[in-house]
Amino acid sequence: MDDAITIRGLRKAYGGRAAVDGLDLDIRTGEVFALLGPNGAGKTTTVEIAEGFRSRDAGEVRVLGTDPEGAGRSWRNQIGIVTQTSAGLDLLTPREALASTAKVYSDPRDVDEVIAAVGLADKADTRIVGLSGGQRRRLDVGLGIVGGPELIFLDEPTTGFDPQARRDFWTLIRALADQGTTILLTTHYLDEAEELADRVGVIAAGRLLALDTPAALGGRGTSEATVTWEEDGIRRSLRTATPTAQVSRLAARMPGGEVPGLTVTRPSLEDTYLTLIAPHITDDTTEVAS
Repeated sequence: MDDAITIRGLRKAYGGRAAVDGLDLDIRTGEVFALLGPNGAGKTTTVEIAEGFRSRDAGEVRVLGTDPEGAGRSWRNQIGIVTQTSAGLDLLTPREALASTAKVYSDPRDVDEVIAAVGLADKADTRIVGLSGGQRRRLDVGLGIVGGPELIFLDEPTTGFDPQARRDFWTLIRALADQGTTILLTTHYLDEAEELADRVGVIAAGRLLALDTPAALGGRGTSEATVTWEEDGIRRSLRTATPTAQVSRLAARMPGGEVPGLTVTRPSLEDTYLTLIAPHITDDTTEVAS
């Protein structure tokens, strides 16, 4: 596949401290890519450089075939940005905010179409100050897609959402991905990355630690499984590289072939992520260069 974002040897430092330290990264056209890392890992710096909002010290960056540093309006027309919060819109309605934003773009999407796409048809003419947190987040996405972008940057999109609002938002993101939109997502929710992302990249100390599908990241798919069961009134567990064989042995010696309390688990994405970043977490980790 062609790459929507190509990064080679990216470096950025603040006061002599490296926020991004020789990062290489490719994000394919049409994929949902989740960029994960602890505070201070270099996520925000990397994304803002890719968005064209921050300069770099060294390295090469191409976003939709263009260097974002100093890129013009035609390039801006191709990207959408959904930040963590939006402000200054409370007295407008979603329809007014979207119509105003659409005027910035040369070939925007139809405003009513966007309102329907983000699930705000029944709130289109309600003042934004009266919207719920989930509805405002839907509006943020609407503002990010009204220009008809090929690539969307989503920064911590569901922070503060209740469980149902998060799942509704995931449905919206999957719909955008199904339309062929490339999405770069940053999130601290590992279940969100597992649910939405085609691939996941983990960075710490400004360097890429691991890159794979959520299911295979860090060797998850081939790591030892934990088989747990109940026998003689005792809860027992065994770590094994051959869980199917172990379950078969248990079933063979259990009455009726049923294994009470049986579970088979492999390391979760969160387990794998925490293992990857553990060597890079220090007491002086800060958000100065995230």
